[in-house]
Amino acid sequence: MQKTNKPIEIKISTVVAVSVILHVAELPLLQAALGEMTGGAPDFFDDEFTVIDAGALDLTAAAPDWAALIGLLKSHHLNPMAVRNAPVALHADIKTHGLSIDTVARPRVEEAASAPPAIAVPEVAAAPPAQTAAMIIDTPVRAGQRIYARGVDLIITAAVNNGAEVIADGSIHIYAPLRGRALAGASGNPDARIFAMVMEPELVSIAGMYRTFENGFPQDQGQQPAQVRLVGDRIEIVPLNPGSRS
Repeated sequence: MQKTNKPIEIKISTVVAVSVILHVAELPLLQAALGEMTGGAPDFFDDEFTVIDAGALDLTAAAPDWAALIGLLKSHHLNPMAVRNAPVALHADIKTHGLSIDTVARPRVEEAASAPPAIAVPEVAAAPPAQTAAMIIDTPVRAGQRIYARGVDLIITAAVNNGAEVIADGSIHIYAPLRGRALAGASGNPDARIFAMVMEPELVSIAGMYRTFENGFPQDQGQQPAQVRLVGDRIEIVPLNPGSRS
């Protein structure tokens, strides 16, 4: 790293966060749902930065118990940083619990063509120009690396190794083995898909719906080209072959 005489520097950085969308605020129900989701695995989440989305809650009666909610999420190795879609009246209370207010700016449909360029987190090559429709990575993604293609598809021409994580708001295309974690449709697009020439992931996700493979990827589906798609609320894995059309 290049040394500098400056005592501090501020630079723009991309931080990928998990969205926790609350439909109820009752802690026992949330605890039970998280337990079912993770199957009791203590390392299902890896202290990911977390944004709490309160947009689906009925907050007219009472506000959530923020302190208890933070504690619950941290007990499942989620790291709450901010709250999204909360009424302005609750902002002060939210901030007293150390959480920020996350404001999401949603572009109009006619502005979609001018979406911001893809951005890679540290250890990944610089983002492509704004007119590029996808982020392209030509080098292997190593364990501990994380790549995020913001607003576009992600194309990778080398292996995604165990312990690596690739994320895209669009679809993910891997022309090599996928052995790490792949999360497509990260901004909520249920039509996004994941394609790989060899499908052996640790975890796949479409629009926030997860499927993990703690006991290994199914042998009848591994070692061959396949795609991952979302059907309703179920992750579906479909082999690809020259005669298949989808």
